[in-house]
Amino acid sequence: MTKGDLIDAVASSASLTKTQAGVAVNAIIDSISSSLKKGNDVTLIGFGSFKVASRKAREGRNPRTGATIKIPAKKSVTFVAGKALKDSVNSK
Repeated sequence: MTKGDLIDAVASSASLTKTQAGVAVNAIIDSISSSLKKGNDVTLIGFGSFKVASRKAREGRNPRTGATIKIPAKKSVTFVAGKALKDSVNSK
């Protein structure tokens, strides 16, 4: 599913125009992104949780040359699916 498909699905299920649904979807994505940028977790009960994880700086190897390189520390976003989402995906 693409963002456009999601907008179409929201528009049809909520009886909105595609423009209104697009504004709503973009607002949700922006809200989640800004909250994660501040370092806060986002939990959507029944769906899942988005969390910010920190990775330490480490050394790695260039697979082409075998030379040692330094990989800088960075933050990444992780998603853990909620029980309701897992159950709906695994139901027959």
